[in-house]
Amino acid sequence: MPGPKSVEELERQSAIEHYTALRSTIIRCVIFFLVMLVGTLVFVHQLIPQLIVDGRLVMLGPMDVLGIYFIVALSISAGLSIPYVTFEVWRFVKPALTEREAKLTLGYIPAVFGCFIVGLAFGYYVVFPVAYQFLMAVGGIHFDMMITAREYFHFLLMSTLPLGFIFELPLVIMFLTSLGLLTPDTLRKSRRYAYFGLIVISVVITPPDFISDLLLILPLVGLYEVGVWLSKRTYTRMEKETAQQAAS
Repeated sequence: MPGPKSVEELERQSAIEHYTALRSTIIRCVIFFLVMLVGTLVFVHQLIPQLIVDGRLVMLGPMDVLGIYFIVALSISAGLSIPYVTFEVWRFVKPALTEREAKLTLGYIPAVFGCFIVGLAFGYYVVFPVAYQFLMAVGGIHFDMMITAREYFHFLLMSTLPLGFIFELPLVIMFLTSLGLLTPDTLRKSRRYAYFGLIVISVVITPPDFISDLLLILPLVGLYEVGVWLSKRTYTRMEKETAQQAAS
């Protein structure tokens, strides 16, 4: 009969099992994303007209059509894949979590998708139309504005897609607080540095115009303050649970 395995063999076996699980997780996520992409490409030609608020777009070449369809479908597929990818990540890290942490993190999955949709909606209905109309009006003073379809959809995606991820900020703060990695006091003491970082982020991820920056900075500050409030509530609840457990 074979003897007991050494520590090195057990660690090697554990590493192989983790690698296999990670590879399977990545493969399932990629397959799901590709299925979403194919499905979106089938209907993207019906969606494109709904995204155009200005009918005077110019196409510079026939291949631009395919490029635009693919980029739009790719962006939509990425958004639709978020719940499943989040669930797969949760399932991968679940063995390393306690029962309480596993239940806690599972409950965040619907909220992640919800915050992403709210961020997209804010970008599409607020940031994009205001910034676009302002720049068109300013440019129209001295120039005949002929917008290419490629530039239009690039501006649209830059005004919406990053906001979907940015609106996850309160959720991330709340999650880190529930894991004991953040406290409300830390967030309050770091407020000025956080505001500066949020301003930098707003300048980097938005189109290069100050209107988009201004439209995003205020919501980012508001999201941070919502995160501080949620952190305080989460921290207070955790303290009460700890006190109850100690008393029992």
